[in-house]
Amino acid sequence: MYSYETLSEALNDLAQRGYVHNFNIECDSIKCASLELKLNPEEFRITEFYRFEGDSNPDDEEIVYAIESKDGIKGTLVNAYGMYSEEISDEIIAKLKISGQNP
Repeated sequence: MYSYETLSEALNDLAQRGYVHNFNIECDSIKCASLELKLNPEEFRITEFYRFEGDSNPDDEEIVYAIESKDGIKGTLVNAYGMYSEEISDEIIAKLKISGQNP
């Protein structure tokens, strides 16, 4: 398990380890715009995750997920921890919560 002081440190190291694509949450899936790729919850797994708290406000928490598709495509997804400002399906929320348990 890795340990990082900052979000940018985590993203840089993950990129060096092959997590080079950026994913964003859509309602019922995650999407990589550069690859024009959409993955449903059963098509990817979260291999690692790291939480970061804001320096001045504990409510400014973010989490970075290291994601790998069934086809071996690796990338990251950054989201505010515990807050979902967009409409997100129950399946995506469950995937992110279940994967919140690092081995």
